[in-house]
Amino acid sequence: MSVVLYSFRRCPYAIRARYTLDMLQVRVQLREVVLKNKPQALLDLGGRSTVPQLVTQDERYPESLDIIFWALRATQDQTTAQQLWPQSATTQAKIRTWLSYNDHCFKPWLDRYKYADRHPEHPQSYYRQQGERFLQRLEQRLTAQTYLMGQKVSLADIGVFPFIRQFAGVDHAWFEQAPYPKLRAWLEGFMSNERFARVMQKFPAWDASQAVVYFP
Repeated sequence: MSVVLYSFRRCPYAIRARYTLDMLQVRVQLREVVLKNKPQALLDLGGRSTVPQLVTQDERYPESLDIIFWALRATQDQTTAQQLWPQSATTQAKIRTWLSYNDHCFKPWLDRYKYADRHPEHPQSYYRQQGERFLQRLEQRLTAQTYLMGQKVSLADIGVFPFIRQFAGVDHAWFEQAPYPKLRAWLEGFMSNERFARVMQKFPAWDASQAVVYFP
């Protein structure tokens, strides 16, 4: 059985998983999921049916970070793997801190900002201001260096940029004039490269009758 990745193209969790797979050149079967009509093969796995999920012959990886760390083990490109996830325990702890803050502190404010009509207890501008705390931290870090952990891309960058992309897209005009020039340049660096174009390639919703689609 080939390794299968259930994915949804625009989901930031799925984007960071696909970006890592592409960077590490770990090939999987890609099954694009329409969230309102999930394929039976995914539902038949039981338990949670969110995406992304990766299924190997022996294991199931139900979270984007699970998939990313599986890819680090599966890749033959150890040079890139060690760049993304250096062996230093201190560096790894710092990367995990960025990822944890993004996932557990920033993401809830992002959701409220994006879907402010569902959270009428505050105006949209309030949710944006709460999210800006993270943007300010990122801007400060990127003023001193090219990427979050230094001069090379790491899992900290890959794990965070899809969520900043989503935040920027809520009100693009506001983001373009906001006081975050280094953050904008950092984000544009990801969004303008060929890898991101491959990650965001559109595929039809998967069903069992289709030919196999591989990624990357």
